[in-house]
Amino acid sequence: MNHPWIKSFPGAIIVCDTQGIILDMNDQAVESFKEDGGRELVGKNLFDCHPEPARSHLAEMLKLQKQNIYSIEKHGIKKLIYQTPWYDNGTYSGFVEISLPIPFVLPHFIRAEEKG
Repeated sequence: MNHPWIKSFPGAIIVCDTQGIILDMNDQAVESFKEDGGRELVGKNLFDCHPEPARSHLAEMLKLQKQNIYSIEKHGIKKLIYQTPWYDNGTYSGFVEISLPIPFVLPHFIRAEEKG
């Protein structure tokens, strides 16, 4: 990931192809997965990194191009996990995962629709 903002983004970003092969990771993703190999994970298959039932869920997401959004808590840190398909010139090309630390108490605002 060559763009400076992506490299220094405070969340982990991982990009894979349609078969689950990791294509790229930003610096935060490398740091987050350093015990699993860090940057050496590029070129590896996500299926090898996940046990069941996560492996079956991943297979379904990749096959159906199904977005997956949830939050987790690990090591006292709450994170938003956002997994979504990505496309190259309209062709399904794989998935992007963004893992972003978020506060435990998060403000929620309802914005009024603009008229016009």
